Parts: sequence; C-alpha cells; structure tokens
Amino acid sequence: MMQASNDKSETLGYTEFMKIITTTAELAEACRTIADHPYVTVDTEFLRESTFWPELCLLQLACPSDAYIVDVLAKGIELTPFFELMANHGVVKVFHAARQDIEIIYNLGGLIPHPVFDTQVAAMVCGYGDSISYDQLVFRIANQHIDKSSRFTDWKRRPLTEKQLDYALADVTHLRQVYQSIKANLEEQGRTHWVAEEMEILTSRETYDLPPGDAWQRLKLRVRKPREFALLQKLAEWREQTARSSNVPRGRVIKDEAIYEICGHPPKTMNDLAELRGLSRGFDRNRYGNDLLAVVKAAMEMPKQDLPSLPPQRQAPEGTGAATEMLKVLLKVIVEQHGVAAKVIATVDDLERIAADDEADVPALKGWRRELFGEMALKLKNGGLALGYNRKAVMIIELGDDQKRQAAE
Repeated sequence: MMQASNDKSETLGYTEFMKIITTTAELAEACRTIADHPYVTVDTEFLRESTFWPELCLLQLACPSDAYIVDVLAKGIELTPFFELMANHGVVKVFHAARQDIEIIYNLGGLIPHPVFDTQVAAMVCGYGDSISYDQLVFRIANQHIDKSSRFTDWKRRPLTEKQLDYALADVTHLRQVYQSIKANLEEQGRTHWVAEEMEILTSRETYDLPPGDAWQRLKLRVRKPREFALLQKLAEWREQTARSSNVPRGRVIKDEAIYEICGHPPKTMNDLAELRGLSRGFDRNRYGNDLLAVVKAAMEMPKQDLPSLPPQRQAPEGTGAATEMLKVLLKVIVEQHGVAAKVIATVDDLERIAADDEADVPALKGWRRELFGEMALKLKNGGLALGYNRKAVMIIELGDDQKRQAAE
C-alpha cells in the first residue's frame, strides 16, 4: 500500500510530499509519471560490509513534481519498471558519485543507465573542488544542511524510522536543485560537452565488469620474477572467483598482504600455510586451504615458456623532473584561472608522461583537456611558453620567435 507524508522536516528545512512504494504496481505508476519529465534524480541505500555484491535495501527517486522511496525489500515487489526507466533514453538519470549506484543497477538489472549526469564529476568541472561530497554541495548550492547521522544505519531493518526516511529523501530532493544549478553553470560556460566526455567512461560496461583474469590489476605489483607474477595473477583470479561465487568480500577470502607473502614464500603443504603470518588463524583448516594450495601448485608447475612477462616498469627519463615541476605550476595556474579541479584535468602521472613524451597517451592530451591545458603544456615543455611572477601571481607568457630561439640556445 502506498503511503504519503507531507510532514515538514526541521532538519532538512523543506516540505516534501513523499510516496513510499511497496508494490510493483505502485512502482510502475511512479515510473510512468517520472518518464513524463526530462530528468530523474536517483540514489540507493545498500549494505556491503559482509558481501561481495552490494545488498540493495532502498531506492530513492525524484522528478520535478514528485519524490518516491521504494522499499525494495517489500514482499513480492519487482524492480522491472525501474530498470525500464533506467533504460529510457528520453530521461536523464542524475546521480551524485554515481559509480556504486550504477554498479548495483548493472548487477541487478543487467543494464547501465543512459543518459547519466553525475553531479560530483560536473561539480569538479565547475570549480567546486576535487570529489566534493553531496552534503557540502547541497550546502553551497541550496544553503541546506543535511543530517548525516543516519548514513551508516541498518538499512535492512524494518520499519524504517522517520529520521532514516528524511535522510534518504534528502539524497534525491536536494539533488534536483543541485542538478539544475550545475547544468546552468555548464551551459553558461560552454562546458556541457566536457561532462559528456566523462559520462562516456562512467557508462562503459568495462567500468563495472572486470574479468576475474584481470583482477591482479587491483593489486600493487610487488613481484620481480615472471613466476611470482604468474602466481600473483592466479591468486588474484582465484580470490575474485571465490569471492563472487560465495558472495563475500575479497578480504574475507584472503587479504592483499597475504597474496604478496605467498608470492614471496609459496606454500606446499597445510603446515606451510599455517606458518604464513598474513593468513588468518585457522586458514589451513577452512574451506579455502586446499583450493589455495592447488592454485599455488599450478603456478609453480607452469612451463617456463608459458610464464607471463612482467609489465614494464615505467621510469621517467633522466632530465624530465624539472619539466614535470614546471607542468605542475602551469596546471595550478590553469586551475585557478578556469575554476576546474586539478584532479579532473591531469594527474601527476599524466604530467610525468607528458614531460617524457609529446605523444603520451593520457587524457590531458585529448579532447577538452588538451584545449584547456594540454596544448599549453606542450608549448611550455618545448620552449613556446614561459612562466613569470608579478609579485601577485604566476603568469603564462607567450614567447615570440626571437625569444624561442634564445631559449633554445
């Protein structure tokens, strides 16, 4: 049965007509209403402390006219209407820090919402700093305080409290104003296409579907020999497959540090396992012990010609350190001039690669980033620009042909 509340929340400071959905029919009706609007704000409440896959507990939706809380744990409710809404290309799906929410939708519904607008990413483009939190953004744009005390409550427990419902509702109702404000800001500055490029990455299936065989890429490469690397790959793949099939966090199967220790001291017997400090007590006697020894044995018996090559360790060429430092200063100037978060333009690794190679395959030398920063970075590196200081700020100075020749000499 659909319930309605229009109580005023003193904490949130607004009046909102909230509809709590507990049946598939109610959800379908709500999604039909939302589909008549150009956008919907979306958020989820979930638990993941003891599982590999996030456990969806609550779903929040808001369009310009209505706000809904969907009790996904209600008996008999199916989320098919919601997934159909997420697949509707005529409705923009607005999230804040969307990756985990999209991961849930992808895992449960087998689809990635499209089109998507992530206000956290867009805020970085608009000068709100690196990875600004939702409550900070709401305060800066809507001048509203959000009570975060319900953030880590048990979202599986029923009934939900009024405080939990208020918190959940705020995650999508204030997001409407945030979205409209940032969208207008982007249009005014001509930066809408900047965010569109970022959304292509966020809506790529590869972002959410890393094959178990590539799970080693999550780990630091602390191995020096091809056989150690093969063992690292096989352990990471086994852990990923085991965690997924058992629906437990990766660290519950085996922690990263234990993988590194095993690569350095491969165990052959249960007694060897028991002596490894990185493994939890009793690991040699639990259900994973025999499987782990089998993985180690397979890696140690691989023919030498089948061993994987170690990924090349990239080192900055000699003499590029100074160029990297100049590029850092240039990036700071660009950030201050254009009000864009440094993180969204270039990382330190990007700068080091640009310092070493004019054709470096980095985001900073592509698309809008190249227009904003990349071209000037190459000019600075190759003597076409200079940096100066006028006692107040660092200046970017375009050099003439004579000055370029003098600099080259």
